[in-house]
Amino acid sequence: MRQRRTDSAATSSASGRIARRDFLKLLGSGIVVLFTTDLSDWEDLLGQESRGRSYPTDFNAYLRIGEDGRVTVYSGKIEMGQGVVTSLAQMAADELGVSLDAITMVMGDTDLCPWDMGTFGSMSTRFFGPALRAAAAEARAVLLELASEHLQVPKEKLTADNGVIFVSDDRSRRVTYGQLARGQKIIRRLEGKAVLKSVSEFTIMGKPTPRRDAIAKVTGAAQFAGDIRLPGMLYAKILRPPAHGARLKSVDTTAAEKIPGVTVVKENDLIAVLHSDPETAAAALEQVRAEFETPPATVDDRTIFEHVIKNAPAPQERERKGDLAEGEKLAVSLFEATYVNGYGAHAPIETHTAVASFEGERLIVWASTQTPFPLQQQIAQSLNLPLEKVRVITPFVGGGFGGKSNNRQAMEAARLAKITGKPVQVMWSREEEFFYDTFRPAAVVKIRSGLDRQGKICLWDYQVYFAGPRSAEQFYDVPHNLMRVYGRWGQDPTRVHPFATGPWRAPGANLNVFARESQIDMMAAKAKMDPLEFRLHNTSDARMRRVLQTVAERFGWKKAVAPSGRGVGIACGIDAGTYVAEIAEVAVDRATGQVKVKRIVCAQDMGLVINPDGAQMQIEGCLMMGLGYALTEEIRFKGGQLLTTNFDTYQIPRFSMMPQIETVLIKNDELAPQGGGEPAIVPVGAAIANAIFDATGARLFEMPMTPDRVREALKNV
Repeated sequence: MRQRRTDSAATSSASGRIARRDFLKLLGSGIVVLFTTDLSDWEDLLGQESRGRSYPTDFNAYLRIGEDGRVTVYSGKIEMGQGVVTSLAQMAADELGVSLDAITMVMGDTDLCPWDMGTFGSMSTRFFGPALRAAAAEARAVLLELASEHLQVPKEKLTADNGVIFVSDDRSRRVTYGQLARGQKIIRRLEGKAVLKSVSEFTIMGKPTPRRDAIAKVTGAAQFAGDIRLPGMLYAKILRPPAHGARLKSVDTTAAEKIPGVTVVKENDLIAVLHSDPETAAAALEQVRAEFETPPATVDDRTIFEHVIKNAPAPQERERKGDLAEGEKLAVSLFEATYVNGYGAHAPIETHTAVASFEGERLIVWASTQTPFPLQQQIAQSLNLPLEKVRVITPFVGGGFGGKSNNRQAMEAARLAKITGKPVQVMWSREEEFFYDTFRPAAVVKIRSGLDRQGKICLWDYQVYFAGPRSAEQFYDVPHNLMRVYGRWGQDPTRVHPFATGPWRAPGANLNVFARESQIDMMAAKAKMDPLEFRLHNTSDARMRRVLQTVAERFGWKKAVAPSGRGVGIACGIDAGTYVAEIAEVAVDRATGQVKVKRIVCAQDMGLVINPDGAQMQIEGCLMMGLGYALTEEIRFKGGQLLTTNFDTYQIPRFSMMPQIETVLIKNDELAPQGGGEPAIVPVGAAIANAIFDATGARLFEMPMTPDRVREALKNV
């Protein structure tokens, strides 16, 4: 088995004998700073993602300066392609005054890292980053104190640079971090705020920096859960039902049992065949004969929207302002529309995978997961093991987008390892990935709005079903406003959805922005105003005005009332504290309904940008992924039976679909870093929808905007 990386997700194949409660005692010598993330408003930010447990009150990460001068950051966060293994290291290196190469990131190992709730919500840089910077600054202060004693010079006369502290006016008098850490055992708990470097002092933050995991990933050296190989390991293939809700009536494993080397497991609902060769295990599963009883279908992908409205819980009111009846009186034009979006799959490159192995009484699990600590707890409870007897190691994760907060595959691997007494790998096929995905829920938005005689929005009555309120918050100047939220994406107490649902990149925000910005565009057209001008006319939010003006300037926006026939559309939104505006240019084939996105320009204000290269990559990834939810990606089903089971019927964006992409990062160093992994995906659907309208005069109210739906909309022009 290949093992340790120098910088990554969790590493180490060590047997994991370190008990969670004892690890502080075993840090060895050096300087350690414990810290936690300030999430005073995290419940509002996370909502149902919290999984019912908050951050501990002691600490949830730490950094250690070793006797060799190297700095190791231990965090329960994980790296799944978003690039935090680089940006977090930049923060630590700059504040400490060491080179980037001196930083090692250890992430997502439940033995080595303090508890963390998981990696999602564009929060790693936004919330964890500032705490890490403060801890590094605290460590630098400790080092300066030690150096002051060592050099017999007041610390005010010392300078720290590249892992060395020297007398400011005599660089020959110096001592390294490693020398200072040697023989020391200093543990500090970060209290309050440390003195951070100013932006003008940055030498690493704010500089474009290549991803630290890039070479490992392009050369194949990077380790994922599917790369783990253990002596005697068995590959498991598991019998799956034909539909969600189906009940197993009978099973016959006789033929599979006759295949040499096959182990058959039958324990309650778990029917699995295992073999040292994965293809033989797959062949054995084909020999299993099973009969299921499938409940009748009561809903499908066309009736789902009526179904969710009919079965929605009572609404929660938000952002009540003014009086809707008064707003209606002021309106000279009223607009009423319903926007819908069906279920969406996460479709990561890496399917859910896990390896589980008992080493003595301890269970070690390598899992592709966004939530290693909740997984550790789930396994311990399921197998009736003490928590410290379960170690979860998170190798690199091949994409998550919210879908790998669900850890069913790891639970299955752990269970089979216990039953068989051997290491077991469970790697889902693409069909299993679709079947057990926690889809983005089907959702509906209804908007009733009004315009007054001055072209101002005077009424905004917003109702959202099962998408939640994310990015639906009002930033237009509307005097009479109300949002009503009927159910959220992570809550389904009445079991409205026929299968599991969960967070999907910027949960709910894509539909909310599609609906709002389509409605805004509709109002602009009625008012005979240019769409950009209409938005600027109706918002005094300075950051929003700035991103709108910036994207328009970069695009070369020319004022016109839609539909102008040009095929350009604009949309904007706020997500994870980041402001973003996009302009899309499309060509529409009226005969086929095909939409070709030719160009997208994106301007983003995300506060202080730690790694401009990384931020740009995240924007480009968002725009690419956004094409899928906007144009092609759709789950078809009948009751609990999925009709979409692979990429032949679930079309993710292809190279041939890629438009010209241009990005602008707006300088805003006075603001702390905001979210970067999700905001740019939020306006994509709306920008394309508005571009289609500008090209043809056809308004789309449902995503994805497939050729059939475009042709249907064209009939109304």
